[in-house]
Amino acid sequence: MGAFNGMLKGGESLVKNELALDYSYIPKLIPYREGQMRTIAAAIKPLFQKRNGRNMFIYGLPGVGKTVAVKHILKEIEEESEDVTPFYINCWQKNTAFKILTEMCDVVGYKLVQNKRTEELFDIVKQYVNKSERSAVFVFDEVDKIEDFDFIYSVLEDVFRKSVVLITNYKEFIAELDERIKSRLTAEMLEFQPYNLSETRGVLKQRMDYAFVQGVWEDDAFEAVVQKTAKMSDIRTGLYMMKEAALVAEERSSRKITAADVSVAMKKLDDFSIKKAEELEEEVKLILGIIKENSGKKIGDLYRAYQESGGKMVYKTFQRKISKLEEDRFITTKKIEGGKEGKTTIISYGKEKKLTEF
Repeated sequence: MGAFNGMLKGGESLVKNELALDYSYIPKLIPYREGQMRTIAAAIKPLFQKRNGRNMFIYGLPGVGKTVAVKHILKEIEEESEDVTPFYINCWQKNTAFKILTEMCDVVGYKLVQNKRTEELFDIVKQYVNKSERSAVFVFDEVDKIEDFDFIYSVLEDVFRKSVVLITNYKEFIAELDERIKSRLTAEMLEFQPYNLSETRGVLKQRMDYAFVQGVWEDDAFEAVVQKTAKMSDIRTGLYMMKEAALVAEERSSRKITAADVSVAMKKLDDFSIKKAEELEEEVKLILGIIKENSGKKIGDLYRAYQESGGKMVYKTFQRKISKLEEDRFITTKKIEGGKEGKTTIISYGKEKKLTEF
């Protein structure tokens, strides 16, 4: 039976913990983000002393550990104290004040949200924190996706002891906030830089150890994943490639993941985007539809088409949404020079893609 040596038997797998390949997985240790986590913890620490905390504006490219680091801190808070309530909101999924406050009511155990107005929901959260002499950490991840920001002003103004943490990919977003909010926020800025090559290798090695049976990765295969991930500056791509390469190896019943398996996974990577089209907010779906119908046109022409379709975003916000669509691989852009307009950008629609959400 020598021909079957090195082949997986029925029911065997190269993966021992698939959850560790999910980007939202929170390891016990967060490598290379200790400094940022200390800064976040220092801003929140006064809450444990019944004092007001500091606010933070956290920014950096996608896939550099912002969310994982903050969630790790929130998990520690839940384990250490019942007097500090963490509210974590993914604003990609909950992008209106009503949806966000409904989520907060769920955190505090209030379920009767039907037929309640936004103001009533906020009062429920405010009373829970203020009347019980609690403190709260409010984390708004992908905060730039929120459609209306008045409730953040209310949090800053009416909740007694709190820290407000805003997370975004875009440093310039804070400049777009209403002056009332900025003046109340007085946030400490914290940037998450992309992982360098060595750090990328360390992060992926940690996940490999958590996720895979020991010894299944050939050295050159793992290094190929590391190099590609470092080039793209996004740990999510590395986790995706590791998962896909393992599936390719298992399909051929191999006990080893080879460089050839990684090569197949890399080809698949180009066919995937970071979000599914149906998960996009409605305004961005409108923009994507306009691009699909006008692929290859200049960004200025697309913005005019967007306005004619009833779009209300200012041009600067429209540009930011275009950047996000490119980042998530729904579209491609090409900058050109010359002509009456000088520099401009050509936007092309990418083929509809599926995605495994990390």
